[in-house]
Amino acid sequence: MFTGLVEEIGRVDKLEPQGDALRLTIGAGKVLSDVSFGDSIAVNGVCLTVVEHTDEWFTADVMQESLDRTGLGQLEVGSRVNLERALAAGARLGGHIMQGHVDGTSRLLSRTSSEHWDVLRFSLDAALARYVVEKGSIAVNGTSLTVSAVGEDYFEVSLIPTTLAETTHGELVEGSVVNIEVDVLAKYVEKMLGGRADAQPATPER
Repeated sequence: MFTGLVEEIGRVDKLEPQGDALRLTIGAGKVLSDVSFGDSIAVNGVCLTVVEHTDEWFTADVMQESLDRTGLGQLEVGSRVNLERALAAGARLGGHIMQGHVDGTSRLLSRTSSEHWDVLRFSLDAALARYVVEKGSIAVNGTSLTVSAVGEDYFEVSLIPTTLAETTHGELVEGSVVNIEVDVLAKYVEKMLGGRADAQPATPER
């Protein structure tokens, strides 16, 4: 599980296609301070497993399912990516509950800058729209963000200078593809409410 507070920006050092998979080598620092084989690290919001590592880089395998659902397949050597280690038990949950299971991708439609923040408008797939609400949480490239506005086919987030500087969001341009993970709690609520109509009343124990 992750919280959506990006710990550092890493760099893609190597891309190795392997048939229907891809091996990524990413240069990093902070997230490697206590890493072990098999640990999880979110790369632009995608939960990946560390298969090799040193003090300066780690390698992870990306399966076809992840390549189909995310923007990882569009990365190039030198691309900068948001990184976060899995949440440790007892740590503060500073963002919101994230699984690192990306639901799909979105594109930056527009960027409006002001003196103290930027408003970014992203496209919103119809299949995910019901999970996105104003003032709710959404993960964009692994960053926990608050939805400041939502329309039929878009949503907006308002980013302060710290977020723009400490993540790759400050580098996004119109048309940039980002990974989206909606709030998993909304999915569970939907399933429970949808299944309730078909459920039979429980028989009290005697």
